[in-house]
Amino acid sequence: MRRIAVTGLGAVSPAGLTMEATWQRVVAGETAIGPLVLPRTDSPPCPIAAQVQGFDASAHFTAKQLGALDRIAQFAVVAAREAVADAGFEQGDPTLAEADVIIGVGVGGMNTLDDSFHRIYGEQARGVHPLTIPKLMANAPASQISMDLGLHGNTFAVASACASGTHAIGLAYRSILHGDCDVALAGGAEACITNGTLVAWNALRILSRDTCRPFSRNRSGLVIGEGSAILVLEEWERAVARGARIYAELVGFAGNADAGDLTSPDQHGAEMAMRRAMANAGIAPDSVDYINAHGTGTLMNDAIESRAIRAIFPAESLPLVSSTKGVLGHGLGAAGAIEALVTTLALHHQIVPPTANCTEPDEECGLDVVPEGARQVALRHALSNSFAFGGLNAVLAFRRHA
Repeated sequence: MRRIAVTGLGAVSPAGLTMEATWQRVVAGETAIGPLVLPRTDSPPCPIAAQVQGFDASAHFTAKQLGALDRIAQFAVVAAREAVADAGFEQGDPTLAEADVIIGVGVGGMNTLDDSFHRIYGEQARGVHPLTIPKLMANAPASQISMDLGLHGNTFAVASACASGTHAIGLAYRSILHGDCDVALAGGAEACITNGTLVAWNALRILSRDTCRPFSRNRSGLVIGEGSAILVLEEWERAVARGARIYAELVGFAGNADAGDLTSPDQHGAEMAMRRAMANAGIAPDSVDYINAHGTGTLMNDAIESRAIRAIFPAESLPLVSSTKGVLGHGLGAAGAIEALVTTLALHHQIVPPTANCTEPDEECGLDVVPEGARQVALRHALSNSFAFGGLNAVLAFRRHA
């Protein structure tokens, strides 16, 4: 049985423009949620968001390149570059050239779409940018990574709403496990903080007006975020042979569907996804020490995820649980990838990040959600949960690499 190592990490997030900057702010529990700034409107549909700050696209791309890159693809390519460099691959490595690229996307190039609609309906223009379609298509981040890094492996997008990034990593794990490739770049990307998108989210009546407070009694809803995270996954023996640093081992993945309500989560579906991920990994519940929860900060989602966790794990050995969405907001298609990156680093550093903004831990949830600050503990296995609209669930299982 082939094993899968995580050997490289890259991120662009509201918490920072690199993997390390993101991790440091997540561990500090310092929220990146702030006042929403949007072009072309003085009255945004909601007051706050978790936006990537200080990202200068011109520092990473030429003017010609930027003509073909929506913000979502910019984030993905920059994160992928960091991940490959972090993995220590030498330029021209033939195995890297054959790497798969699998990227989760929730809604795609919405900045391009919003700009185009403004031209058509706001300015009464008769045309839009000639590369509008290639910029907004859902596979653009995966394709742009492939072209930027010269990767010729199986390259495609995964779209499963808020589980997209997790599904992408899980599919890359299976690809290596079954011998279809030896190296894969996998993760997620999103950049849909536009006026039109947020008007639509606001119509669902689940957006917080002040901040995101996962698992807190005073939680008031989710906050939209953006960004990208990319993981380099590698066949274990190959990684060891080239002397790669191994952050953690990806040991299991499972996904399922509730086949129920379009927007309301289902305890049984969430529970079964976690059970199947652990079964796939060959690990027992009492060896799981940490769960990076989906933890959106909505009343229903946090309660149902908590009940699913308590149904699986013995009361005397409940794992520590935390949500990073109080820092990062909900990055939709990128969320699961950023959270998988955080989970990997938690195992690597043996630190459980806190649930930021959880000022009143909800006793009904019945979990230790690490509200007081990061905790240094011995971690063996960890799960990373994603439960999406459409009733689509995905869970990754990781093992510490000593």
